[in-house]
Amino acid sequence: MTLYSDGICPADHCVRLVLAEKGIHFDYQITDPQKRQKILPHANPYNDMLTFVDHEVILYETQIIIEYLDERFPHPPLMQAIPVSRANNRLCRYRIQRDLYSHVEVLQRGCNKRKAATARRKMRENLTALAPIFAQKNYFMSDEYSLMDCYIGPLLWRLPIFKVELPRQAKPLLTYANRLFNREAFQSSLTKIEREMRT
Repeated sequence: MTLYSDGICPADHCVRLVLAEKGIHFDYQITDPQKRQKILPHANPYNDMLTFVDHEVILYETQIIIEYLDERFPHPPLMQAIPVSRANNRLCRYRIQRDLYSHVEVLQRGCNKRKAATARRKMRENLTALAPIFAQKNYFMSDEYSLMDCYIGPLLWRLPIFKVELPRQAKPLLTYANRLFNREAFQSSLTKIEREMRT
């Protein structure tokens, strides 16, 4: 199994985190986006850098990759067995994508100061609005660690480099984030560059 990525995006980190939680060994290839077509000429029709290869299986969207991994390697499970709970898990990840990851893309592209400031403000507002739910459960709307935690954890790790400062009202979220960061799998999933984000 091989994961190709630019080595910096939180979506890539999410996939590596799931692999670490499952104890799966894989080859990690950090690739220059300019050279992507030479390495993976037909793998990803959208030309995205994040691509996962498992023998003849080629996947290139974060949610598809992590659900594939959870089904292919069912222990420990990162999705609930009940259909309604699984649907809610997918819906929450969709909302994280729409409400948070969309702003990350703006910050990573190095847009102008006005757009970057707007992205930071919206991320801060959305995360602060989420904060109260983390006072009720150990993990994201659940007592069990799941793909939702794998998806939001890498984003929370990057808040300092995105210059997103949360207010005091977000303390339950920050406590939750530290709980995620202290997991053995989270620490083992970090690259050298990612470790330096918080030094």
